[in-house]
Amino acid sequence: MVSVTPTVNVNGAAAGAPAQHRANNTAATSTTPTDASQTSHESMATQTLLSPPSDTVSTQTIPPDPPHLISTGTSTTASAFTSTADRGTDAVPLNPPPPAAVTETAPGLSFPDINTDDPIMTSTGGEPEIASVLDEQRPHITNGSSPVNDTLPFPATPSVFPINGPALFPNPNYGSDVHPPNDAHDYLRLILTSQIYDLAHTTPLQPAVNLSARLNNTILLKREDLQPVFSFKIRGAYNKMKVLSAEEKKKGVIACSAGNHAQGVAIAAKKLGVKSVIVMPTVTPPIKWRNVERLGAQVVLKGDDFDAAKTECARLCEEHGYTNIPPFDDPYVIAGQGTIALELLRQHPTLPAAVFVAIGGGGLASGIASYIKRIHPHIKLIGVETYDAAAMTHSLQAGHRIQLPQVGLFADGAAVKVVGRECFRICRSHIDMTVLVSTDEICAGIKDIFEDTRSVVEPAGALAVAGMKKYIQKTGCTGETFIAITSGANMNFDRLRFVAERAEIGENREALISVLIPERPGSFMELYKTIHPRAVSEFSYRFSDTEQACIFMSFMVGGQKGQDRDAELRQVFEALEQKGMKARDASHDELAKSHARYMIGGHCHLPDERVFRFAFPERPGALRHFLTKLNGETGPVNDGEKTARLGNGVTHSPNRERRPLWNVSMFHYRNHGDDVSKVLVGVQVPKDTEEVFEEFLHGLGYPYVEETGNEVYRQFLR
Repeated sequence: MVSVTPTVNVNGAAAGAPAQHRANNTAATSTTPTDASQTSHESMATQTLLSPPSDTVSTQTIPPDPPHLISTGTSTTASAFTSTADRGTDAVPLNPPPPAAVTETAPGLSFPDINTDDPIMTSTGGEPEIASVLDEQRPHITNGSSPVNDTLPFPATPSVFPINGPALFPNPNYGSDVHPPNDAHDYLRLILTSQIYDLAHTTPLQPAVNLSARLNNTILLKREDLQPVFSFKIRGAYNKMKVLSAEEKKKGVIACSAGNHAQGVAIAAKKLGVKSVIVMPTVTPPIKWRNVERLGAQVVLKGDDFDAAKTECARLCEEHGYTNIPPFDDPYVIAGQGTIALELLRQHPTLPAAVFVAIGGGGLASGIASYIKRIHPHIKLIGVETYDAAAMTHSLQAGHRIQLPQVGLFADGAAVKVVGRECFRICRSHIDMTVLVSTDEICAGIKDIFEDTRSVVEPAGALAVAGMKKYIQKTGCTGETFIAITSGANMNFDRLRFVAERAEIGENREALISVLIPERPGSFMELYKTIHPRAVSEFSYRFSDTEQACIFMSFMVGGQKGQDRDAELRQVFEALEQKGMKARDASHDELAKSHARYMIGGHCHLPDERVFRFAFPERPGALRHFLTKLNGETGPVNDGEKTARLGNGVTHSPNRERRPLWNVSMFHYRNHGDDVSKVLVGVQVPKDTEEVFEEFLHGLGYPYVEETGNEVYRQFLR
C-alpha cells in the first residue's frame, strides 16, 4: 500500500476525473457536503498519485475503529490460509483451522490438495456471467512470474454453511500484502481516470429513513439500480471497451451472458459504435435476449445450457478475432466498478463505519475495496453472499480460490461457482469479512428497499442490505453510518409473488407453525383465541382423523417493539399446550414453506359435507367474526331449561351453553394483500340442521358461493 500523506490542496475533482463527472457529481446526492469535505478525498487520492509506490503501510493518522467493529486485520502475511503460491503445493492444509466468526463458531472446512489446469470459468445457471472463455489463454496479472494456478475444486461432498449456523466470517488474510504483487496496475489511478460518465450516471446516495429508524443506525443506499441498464455492470463494461485499440474496436466485442453484463456490454458497444455479439443458450427467455437485441447487440442463441454457449462464444472469438469482455476478472472492469467508491465518499460529509457490497465473481467488491482501502483503510469493507453461493467466503477461509460444485440461483446475478483470479487477489487482503444470508432474508431486503425507495430491486441487488441487517443484528451496533450498494433492479416479474410470500418470514415478522388440536367442534375457536390479537395470515386444514386435527397456519409476530420472536413463540406454544394442543415452528422448514403449505388436503368422504367460498373483508377480526357466528356464545349450563333455535346455528336456552351444531371439515385461507380474502370452508351440515344453517349463512354478512357440486372439489378433495 502506498503512503497516504495528503499535503497538496486540490480544488474540485481529483486529477484525471472527467469534467462531466465533476459537474454532475452532486446533482442527485442526498446531502450537500461542504467544499472542504467534497475535496478532501480527491486531495488525498491525487497526492497518492504523486507519491511513488511503496509497500509501507499508510502513515496517515487513522481514527480507531468503533468498539463494535471487531478488527480482523494484521500487518503480516503469516497465515494458516496463505495460498499455494506462498508456500508451495505441499503446504496446503488438508484440514485448515476453522475460521473465526463474530459471536459464533464457524464450521471447519476441508479441501483436498488437488491442482487443476482447467480453464477458470464461472457458471451461474439461470443468468450466468463468465469470467472469460479464454481465461487460460490470456495472461494473468503476476509479478513477472508464470500465472498462478491457485484454484482447487471443491470436495465431492463439500462442507456447507448451514442456514441456521454462523453468518459472519472475518477474513483471516485481511491486512496481509496483496499477493502476488502487481506493479503493472495502480487501481487508484485506474479508478480516478476511468472514462465512463458520458454513458454511466453518478447515482444518488439515498438515506433509507424507515430502515434507519428500525435499525437504530444511519443507513444509506448507493442506488446503482438507477443506471441506464438498471445495474452497475455498465461501469466496468464501458470502461473496458473505452481502452480497446482501434483495431480491437473494429473487429468487435463478444460476451457470454444472459444477465446484467449482457446489457452493459450491448449499450456500451452501441455508444462506441462497436459491433457486439452476445451468446446465450437457446432456452434463454425471449424477454432477455430481445432486450439485449434492442440495445443493439447481435444475439446468438446456441446450446441447451451455458456450457454449450461458452463453447460457441470461444469459437466465435477465435474465428472472428472478437475481444471478450469479462464481467469481473479484468483490471479495467474492476476499476470501472471502483468508481462507485469514489462517488460515495464524495456524496456524504462523514465517513461510514462500513460499506456492504454483494459478491458474485468479485469485480464490484474488489473495485470498491481498491479505492476505499487506499484512501480510508479504516472503513470496513463487508462482502455479502448467499449460503448456497458462497464462493468468496469459502475461498477467503481456505486462502485460495475454491470452485463450488453447484450454486443456488435465487440471487442469480451473484451466483458464481468460482470468483475471479484478480478479484480474489484483491479481496484476499482488502475485504474485512463476509456475511452470509438466506433467500428469505434477501426477500425481506427487497421489501425494505421498496418501502424506502418505492423501487423493486432484483435479489442480488438486495444482498448488501440483507447482509447489513444481519451484521447489525449479530453485533448489536447502534448509532453508526452504513452504506449498502443496491447493485441492480433487473427483476423477473414472476418472482414478485415468491418475494412477497417470503419477505415477512425473512424479516422474522411471520411465524409458520403446525398445530395438533382435538378434533371436536369449538377447537378452532380455542386456537384462534390463543393466537389473538396477532393477525392470522394463513390457515389450512382438512379432516383426516377422528381424534386429532392437523392445522398449518401462520401469524404475525413481534408486534411489540423489542419483543423477541422466539420468546413470543414459546409463550404461544405454552398457552396452546395448556389447552391440549401441540405446536411446532415450521418457519425454517423448506419443505413446509415450499410444498406442504400448498398440498394440505386430499380425499375425504364425509357425510353431509358442504363446501363454500367466502369473501372475508381483509381487516382485523373478520375470521373471529366468522368463528363466533359459527360456534355461538357461551353461558351457564342448565339441562332443565327449554331450548330455542337461533339464527347463528346453535341451540340455546337462557341458562344453557350455546354449542356448535356443525363441524368444520376443511378450511383454507391465505392473506395475499388483497382487500378481500378468499376463504374455502367445508362444513358438515346434518339434514335436520340445514334450515338453521341457511339462517347462519344469511346472518353472517359475508358474500359466499356454494361449491359442493364443483368438479375440482369432487376430484381432489372429496
